[in-house]
Amino acid sequence: MYNRIYLVDDMEVVNLMHQVLLRQLSLEEKVKSFTNPEEALDDLRFNSDTQGPILVLLDVCMPEMTGFEFLEFMTLESLPLNIDVVIVTSSVSEEYRVLAGQYQQYVCDILTKPIRIQDLRAITDRKHTLEY
Repeated sequence: MYNRIYLVDDMEVVNLMHQVLLRQLSLEEKVKSFTNPEEALDDLRFNSDTQGPILVLLDVCMPEMTGFEFLEFMTLESLPLNIDVVIVTSSVSEEYRVLAGQYQQYVCDILTKPIRIQDLRAITDRKHTLEY
């Protein structure tokens, strides 16, 4: 089970929808929501070592920084491997799967919006893995 869940999407309404799903799974107290990926990255930099397993639901298309740039910073800065990233996107293209494969140490799944509660439950139960 995750000790902290980061929602990183530039659209607040998407983060709110994900929060509702997480509330249904009784995980709302673990959620940190960010519309700015740079702020989420800063929070991870300073809090990732002490929090145990962390889940990040990461949007791909954001104006300040793409999800893949976010993952690149995680890799370059050698953030701990206790962080599982689920890429959340409106459209899963083959290009996204290839790019996600470059960050296998972090990316554990790719989901299309809107996320279904059964997919989120599988992830939070740590039963879901990505096939490349």
